[in-house]
Order: sequence, then C-alpha cells, then structure tokens
Amino acid sequence: MQRSGGAPSCRPPPGNGPFSVCPQLSSRALWQLLRQRLQDSLQSLGLRGGLGSGTRRRLLSPALLAALGTRCPQLHRLALAETDLRAIAYESIPASLTALELNRCEIPSAWFCGSASRALPQLQHLIICNVPAFSDRHLLNVSSQSRLKTLSLAGTYRLTDAGIQRAAPQLEQLERLVLRGCGVGDSAMGSIGCHMKGLRFLEISDAEFLTNTGLARLTTLQHLETLSLDLGEKISLGAIIALCQELPQLRNLRLGRTRFEDEVTDKIRASLPLCSITHTP
Repeated sequence: MQRSGGAPSCRPPPGNGPFSVCPQLSSRALWQLLRQRLQDSLQSLGLRGGLGSGTRRRLLSPALLAALGTRCPQLHRLALAETDLRAIAYESIPASLTALELNRCEIPSAWFCGSASRALPQLQHLIICNVPAFSDRHLLNVSSQSRLKTLSLAGTYRLTDAGIQRAAPQLEQLERLVLRGCGVGDSAMGSIGCHMKGLRFLEISDAEFLTNTGLARLTTLQHLETLSLDLGEKISLGAIIALCQELPQLRNLRLGRTRFEDEVTDKIRASLPLCSITHTP
C-alpha cells in the first residue's frame, strides 16, 4: 500500500490526501482491508485498478462499494484510476461523496444518471481525466443532478460545443472550470459566459476550435480571479489583453506555449498592472 496524490494532470480539489491501494491487490484483499483497516472516519480514498495491465480482474463491485458506504459514512472524496466501471451502476457509488475523480477509467454510456435520491446528491467536485467514453450525455446527466462547484475535464475528446450548451444552464453554481484537450470552441464560450458568471477560476487549453470571437464572449465573467490559457495560433495577443481588461477581479493570468516572447509578456504586464502574469514555455 502507498499514499498518492493522484495523477499530476488531474488535480483534486483541496482536502485530505487519499489512502491509495496498489494495483496488485485482489478484490478479496480489498474486502479484508475494508473490514480490518479502513476507519469510519475515513474522508478520502484513492484506488487504482488494473486497466492497461492486461488483466481482466475487476477491483470494485457493487457489493464492495455498498460496504464502503456503510463502513465509511464520512467518505467525501473518491479518486479512481485505471478502473473498469462498466459493470458498476452509478447509484452504487457512496452517496456521501462531495468529490469524485476518474483518471483513465472506463464508464458505461448510462453513467451519471439515477434516481434523484441516489445520484450523489452532495457531489460538488467532479474531475474527469482521460476517460474516453465521457460524452455530452454524461455531462448533461451529472449537471442535471448535482450542484457542481468544480468541473475539470481533461482529454474528453467526445465533448462538443452542443454538450456544453445543453449543460451550461445547470452549471450556474460553478466556481472552477477546467477544459483541457476538449473539442469545444466559440459556441461553448458563449454558453460559459452566459450561464457560469460565478466562475473564479477558468482554464482552457488545447482548444483548437476556439478563436478570438469566442474568447471575447467571456467578458461577462466579472468574478473571475484566475485565467489560464494555453491556446493555439488562432488567439491573438490583442484578444487576450482585451478580455483581461474587462475582468475587474482578475489577479492571475497564466499563459502557455512558447509563441509569446519576453517582450510580449512585458507588454501584457504593462496593460494589466494589477494582474500577476505567468508564462509557461
């Protein structure tokens, strides 16, 4: 057994570090661990399955998850990595969770839906990283049943502008949004600007369909404090400066890629004197 903070590309919300289980454990050994070692005060748990290792062994089962919910009623964060969840109903996940992280997992098409009383009623933080099946349907399901404050989507290439547009009216409580390597563009930015006006943190990277027009639609995010952009050649320096000048609470601007030379970064700093500028090559 070991302790782990999770995959570096999928940062969890603040909280206690997870109690991680190494992938060599069998389901039987995990049952023993649950009965003998896990305390009812446990708040954060990280599990790594066997996806990618060539084994068909499934670490989790509905019965084990039900026992986990009963044995650990204070469990608030569950981080699953390389885990096959295709045989697990969403309603089997412990209802006490406020944070769920899936990293390189397999999920069924009907996941994130269930009865109103069983579909993680307290869920506030959702982090999805490199889950190939995650789609517009999944986003609409979870946004319709949870009042999310944090939504981080990385490598979810099935997500489209239409999915963001349909889910956006249900995401008005969001404070942190990460879109990293998603197939979204200008239309999605319009929905974000219209419905997610409470955002304080926004990260957008590898959005190949995003242009200056879409970026300008984010000027309504008047509470935004941190903006992280790692975009392509379609976004101009002038568009970035124009957006930031319309955001009165902005204090941190993070820029990726190497196309900005030092003198360009200096120009941004001069245009935004109250904002800390970080340029990551």
